[in-house]
Amino acid sequence: MTTESSAYSPKNAWEVYTKPEDRDAMKALVCRYLAFLTKCKTERETIAYVQKRLAEAGFSESFEHGKVMLPMRGKSLFVARRGTAPLARGVHLIAAHADTPRLDFKQRPLVEQPTVAQAKTHYYGGIRKYQWLARPLALHGVLVKEDGSLVTVTLGEAETDPVFTIADLLPHLAQKQNLQSVADAFEGEKLNIILGHSPLVPAAGTEADEKPKEAVKSRLLDILLHSYNIAEEDFVSAELQAVPAGAARLVGFDRALVGGYGQDDRICVFTALEALLAVEEPHSTIALMLWDKEEIGSDGATGASSRFMQYCFEDMAEAWGEGQRAAHIMLQSKALSADVQAALDPDFQEIHEKQNAALLGYGPCFSKFTGSRGKYGASEADAEFLGWMRSLYNSKGIPWQIAELGKVDHGGGGTVALFLAAYGMHVIDLGPAVLSMHSPFELASVVDIYASVQAFKAFYAA
Repeated sequence: MTTESSAYSPKNAWEVYTKPEDRDAMKALVCRYLAFLTKCKTERETIAYVQKRLAEAGFSESFEHGKVMLPMRGKSLFVARRGTAPLARGVHLIAAHADTPRLDFKQRPLVEQPTVAQAKTHYYGGIRKYQWLARPLALHGVLVKEDGSLVTVTLGEAETDPVFTIADLLPHLAQKQNLQSVADAFEGEKLNIILGHSPLVPAAGTEADEKPKEAVKSRLLDILLHSYNIAEEDFVSAELQAVPAGAARLVGFDRALVGGYGQDDRICVFTALEALLAVEEPHSTIALMLWDKEEIGSDGATGASSRFMQYCFEDMAEAWGEGQRAAHIMLQSKALSADVQAALDPDFQEIHEKQNAALLGYGPCFSKFTGSRGKYGASEADAEFLGWMRSLYNSKGIPWQIAELGKVDHGGGGTVALFLAAYGMHVIDLGPAVLSMHSPFELASVVDIYASVQAFKAFYAA
């Protein structure tokens, strides 16, 4: 072996998948992905989509037939398919998260400020606040009324729907703001969404003291009650999210990129689901775990720090394990924390260490560790597992790369990997690279979506 032949560099996935059948399959996959991204803008919508496709494939909430899906409050989901090998050998698990950064309505959101009615919001996850101003927004979510009935809201997506927005400060009056840091110039308490503008006009002859004090808010409440059967108190028991309005789109003259909201981490939800459904007769038992709350620390009953997955493994061990304890099965399991990696930004290359940066179009990216500043808060994969994964993908001709999130001491981030590692599983992060991560319009490579399905499928089939 020569020195040149022993050198390593990742492969461009566009140069790997050149066959017509690959390109045709890629095109069909991306059409499904665009529809998925456009429809699924909340964790509830995402979980409902996954459940629907699983039900069509014969999955149920019973372990009886070897295909099971167990939902948790409409926001998390455990999926498993029984393999031919004994469960004692462990499970091949992929875990991803269904939530994404957004603006949540406060519990008492409705206010009137000069000439407009607005909704007060509390941002969820790591956003750059200025990106949410002066753009059309849609409302997605649910309201639970006093009688327990649930009202589903999707408003701002259809051409006949109104949209909503947050006003930005005009440049003529922004001299002071221009001198401030980004953190100081854009305040969370000013991310107020405009919901209406026209006042409630009282009937002729109404006395002045009988006119509404907040006429624009009164008009909004009147519309909500008579058009949607929603009272102001209903917002107290609601989960309403403001998200970017509009469809996901292909980007560029060559249509080689997908642009859309929520690709972190719904790109991994989609590709892992496609892979799971494509495996016909798995040798090992395969599982898919979809969590909520990853963007805010994975806490809560539907987050990765909960015991929901543990309970599911215990039920699976009882049904399929032939006396094996769930703890033993977890210790023998292999897991992928399916999450995106930051792509090398062409305009901000200086924040990356280029040799260890992810590139668009080079296949899914391993992250051996996450965390920040000295690997703090990281789950670091063991070399043996990474070696096994590398061998698997090289033997299948699947393009892959490896990277870390930016330069040392320049930020960092976390995933659900550490929660899987807590059970003793072999685990590593793997997912496609994304540009403009956490923005209202993230970018991913078409070929990386396809390569990620191949990578997840190969892991499930191994």
